[in-house]
Amino acid sequence: MKKYTKTEILKMAKNEGVSYVRLQFTDIMGTIKAVEISVSQLEDALDNKIMFDGSSIEGFVRIKEADMFLRPDLSTWLILDFEDSSYGKVARLICDVYTSYGKPFQGDPRYILKRQIKAMQDMGFAEFDVGFEPEFFLFKMDANGKPTLEPVDSGSYFDLSPIDGAEYVRRDIALELQKLGFTIQTVHHEVAPGQEEITFRFGNALEACDNVQTFKQVVKFVARKHGYFATFMPKPIVGVNGSGMHTNCSLSDKDGNNLFYDPEDPMKLSLLARKWISGILAHSRSMAAVTNPTINSYKRLIPGYEAPCYVCWSDANRSSMIRIPAARGKGTRTELRHVDATTNPYLALAVILASGLDGIKHVKAEDVVPPVYDNIFALTREQREAQGIKNMPENLKDATKEFRADPLMAKVLGEHAFSKYVEALKLEWKEYRALVTEWELERYLVK
Repeated sequence: MKKYTKTEILKMAKNEGVSYVRLQFTDIMGTIKAVEISVSQLEDALDNKIMFDGSSIEGFVRIKEADMFLRPDLSTWLILDFEDSSYGKVARLICDVYTSYGKPFQGDPRYILKRQIKAMQDMGFAEFDVGFEPEFFLFKMDANGKPTLEPVDSGSYFDLSPIDGAEYVRRDIALELQKLGFTIQTVHHEVAPGQEEITFRFGNALEACDNVQTFKQVVKFVARKHGYFATFMPKPIVGVNGSGMHTNCSLSDKDGNNLFYDPEDPMKLSLLARKWISGILAHSRSMAAVTNPTINSYKRLIPGYEAPCYVCWSDANRSSMIRIPAARGKGTRTELRHVDATTNPYLALAVILASGLDGIKHVKAEDVVPPVYDNIFALTREQREAQGIKNMPENLKDATKEFRADPLMAKVLGEHAFSKYVEALKLEWKEYRALVTEWELERYLVK
């Protein structure tokens, strides 16, 4: 992460012909928002003088507290070369949200994650390293420019052209990301027709969240340029695999040592890692409202499509919620397989980190959750319950109920964000519950 100064940014903007700057932030449900300014106002922005109306943003403030200030994180300065530069280049800065009293806004998701990182550092850990693996679908557009549900190809896992019709789109996305400083690791077709995955190098938690928000913008922009529509919706097509965002996590000390690795352990996994896993499993049902925040999220978390729907872990079992990939040493990590890309990444990492730290603090060595090696999808409910394996919530209503009942979730989000988040989830469920679907009409109309 480059540490720019105000002077350096102003100089780059002039030398690179920047004419337009986006001051970006993220609302409580994970949607990217922006206040857009001409480059003539950039110095004011860098002096934290740009305001916006917080009362208009999901989960922010009441009308009487509307004035909010954007404080740019100078390390996030980025010139968006993939955008149209006919009238000058476009740049962006990711901002923290502050109140008119000069205090961090308690409902800013980026601040909520920063607060949790501070709690981690107070426990003696240096970094929370994260690697996201976002999956997405590419669909064709109709004559009116609206997305269809027709995939761009009929490809499957690791297919190439001509079966994989999106190879060149993925390549262009990867190239644009590289121009922006991303280190691309893998680029390939996923299991379902039209389903893609591009992974990039891990970073510290805050950097990882900033990057995945940028990633989504680039994917959608490049897809549109090719005449396609990209979606991170977890389950857009019935009968095929859905899209997740596997989240790889590890903790390191000030010397950069991976604290999840233990060369003396038979699994090469430290006791600290096992406590971390146990904490996440203990809070997994309540954190689902954050890691899987939409009605559609739970259409993916069903048996038969490789997505985890049972609360357990393993170093080899891909039906488990948490998997330990084979890499060891610096690469030792926990892969959370239930997360999807509709999550607010800042809030997701905040609740994951808090849950793992809760396990490290409170789970005794003799109480760590053991790994599961059975094919969980093949077990009956009675067999799963006998092993203490719980189900993930089956819908957003159940997830919201679990979320509200867990004091740790309320503590992590804080009073304001917690209440606003619950309010948003309840409204989504209320609207969905009142909806009459095509499935219902086909099944019941003529009966």
